[in-house]
Amino acid sequence: MNPLYEMDAEIRAQHGIFCGVDEAGRGPLCGPVSVAACILNPDDPIEGLNDSKKLSEKKREALYEQIVSRALAWKVILVGPEIIDRDNILQATMGGMRQAVEELDITPNYVVVDGNRCPTGLSMPCEAMVKGDARSASISAASILAKVTRDRYMCELDKQFPQYKLAQHKGYPTKLHYELIAQYGIQPFYRRSFLKKQGYWHE
Repeated sequence: MNPLYEMDAEIRAQHGIFCGVDEAGRGPLCGPVSVAACILNPDDPIEGLNDSKKLSEKKREALYEQIVSRALAWKVILVGPEIIDRDNILQATMGGMRQAVEELDITPNYVVVDGNRCPTGLSMPCEAMVKGDARSASISAASILAKVTRDRYMCELDKQFPQYKLAQHKGYPTKLHYELIAQYGIQPFYRRSFLKKQGYWHE
C-alpha cells in the first residue's frame, strides 16, 4: 500500500470520515490563494498521489481529473487579493480553509491540515501535520486540487494580460516578474500589501 494511504487508514481508524486540507499560492505577488479540502474514497485509491510540488504539471493535471471524479467530496476556494490585503495572507488562507471544509458535501468528523496550524472556528477537531502533503493521501489530493485550480486561473488571467507573462511564472516573485511590474505597473489582481514591501505600491 502507498505509505500516504497507510497514514490515511490510521487517521480513519481513529476518527472515521476525515478530510485533508492544503493551499497553493501563498507566496505570489498577484492572484488568489487557492485552498482545497478533500475526502478520498478508501475503497477507490488513486495511484500516484504525492506532494503536488514533486509532480510534473502534466501529472498534476491527470491526477486532478481523477480526484474530482473519484473523491467522495471536494471543494476548492479561491481567496482574492482584496481579502489578502485586508486580512493578511495567513488569515486569508485560514479563512479559505475553514470555508472549504464547511462547504464539503459530506461533513467530516476530523480535519487534517498541511502545515503547523489549523484554522479557527471549525465545528470538528483539527490536526496540523507538517509536510502533510507528502504523508497523507488526502492532503496530497487537496494540494493537487489547490495547485491545479490556481495554475489554471493564472493561465486564464495571462490571456487577458499577456504583458505580465503570468502563465510562465504564475505570479511568483521572479526577476522577470519584477521587471514586468516595473514596466507595466500593477493591476487590480495584484496583492498591494506584498508589493508595498518592495516599494511598488504606496497608499
